[in-house]
Amino acid sequence: MTLTQQPPAPATGEARGGATRLVDRVFRIREVAILLVFLVMIAITQAGNSQFLSEQGVKDLLLNATILVLVATGQALVVISRNVDLSVGSTLGISAFAAGDYLQGGGDSFLALLLAVALGIGCGLLNGALVSLGQVPALVVTLGTLYVIRGVDSIWVGSRQITASDLPGPFTDFGSGGLGALPYLALIALAVVVAVAYYLRHFGGGRELYALGSNPEAARLAGIPVRRRILAAYTACGALSGLAGALYLARFGNVDSATGNGYELTVVSAVVVGGVAFTGGAGSVYGAALGALLLTSVNSVLPALGVSSVWVLAINGVLLVLAIAVDRVVALRLAAALKKRNARHG
Repeated sequence: MTLTQQPPAPATGEARGGATRLVDRVFRIREVAILLVFLVMIAITQAGNSQFLSEQGVKDLLLNATILVLVATGQALVVISRNVDLSVGSTLGISAFAAGDYLQGGGDSFLALLLAVALGIGCGLLNGALVSLGQVPALVVTLGTLYVIRGVDSIWVGSRQITASDLPGPFTDFGSGGLGALPYLALIALAVVVAVAYYLRHFGGGRELYALGSNPEAARLAGIPVRRRILAAYTACGALSGLAGALYLARFGNVDSATGNGYELTVVSAVVVGGVAFTGGAGSVYGAALGALLLTSVNSVLPALGVSSVWVLAINGVLLVLAIAVDRVVALRLAAALKKRNARHG
């Protein structure tokens, strides 16, 4: 009897792993491109203004980016899961005022920080519960909570305003202090970004967020706890927005009922410009942080070059449109490449 040896079956896991590596490579290239654009922009500005990269100039550049980096990191978690949180600006504002109000009464700085984070967690839990348990679209939920939280903040704050003179000296000193050109707040933001990136890459819960964003139905059939992961993403986003509120207070020392107004659009722009796909399942918090750094740097670069700051919003809009266009082109090319790869593997 003659035995015919069958060709080995294609390794589905290997093909899927190759597809994942291809996607990762594309978005890593996207992040490198953003970094190069940022460095070129800084180099051109330094050539036009030799004082731009002085020690204080670098410090101000990093301080300006810190708050947006923190909120964008939390937003990236939500967007990766194929959702969005439009209430981050309102959460930041109410958390900042809560911390300031507590410090005005002679409270401890560390407890004020914890209070802001706890309030942010509460807002995140509310959003996460409505989206994951209530099965309400994220855009509708967070647009609603944006106005609810802002309304509560306006009623609570009223016409009051917290200024730096109302706050403990060590608290505001920490907000503007640092190690040379490296502000303490920037070091905190860097630690948060690295920790979240490590979680996404090396922990099952982080990888499941990507799976959920790529295909929610497949993730559910694969046994991934979809509702729990969405709730966790929103909770983390709220916590980081609350932390950003406390650091905003330390940085600027000035909070009123308008604090954080319109911030959500800047955060979404930073995340999308940073290469986090708005359709979910792709991108990284490093990219979101780079996007935040790029957008805030535009605010510093234009005045240094003698250009009116009214161009900032227009430039941010152009960057957002370009990022969305690039995402669309990348998605189409990836789909074609993966189709060819799958065809070769049978």
